[in-house]
Amino acid sequence: MIKSVFAATAALSMSAGAALAGPYVNIEATSGFSGSDYSQTVIDNHIGFESDLGDNAAWYIQGGPSVVSPDGGAAETKFSAKTGGSIAATEKLGVYGEISFVNGDTNSYGTKAGLKYSF
Repeated sequence: MIKSVFAATAALSMSAGAALAGPYVNIEATSGFSGSDYSQTVIDNHIGFESDLGDNAAWYIQGGPSVVSPDGGAAETKFSAKTGGSIAATEKLGVYGEISFVNGDTNSYGTKAGLKYSF
């Protein structure tokens, strides 16, 4: 699975040609809670690429090590990656989506989709 993520990264970065705006670094910390019960913090340390797709759309792909620190447990380093994009549906309405992956004993996957309206 990790090989296919790297292959997709290489293919996307080559297909973007001169329009490639990357690379970039994205460090992101995400903590989880259920009510007031803290569960864990994950710190993503990603390198990525992003580019426009014409005048109204953009894409990105990023990946790297993530440090997973569960409450009361030992921290682990895992590989994670994300890819996504956005499209300007109108001048004020945007549509976006993301797919994410984290490896481990059981691989984890996530999706995100939404609309953004600007006033």
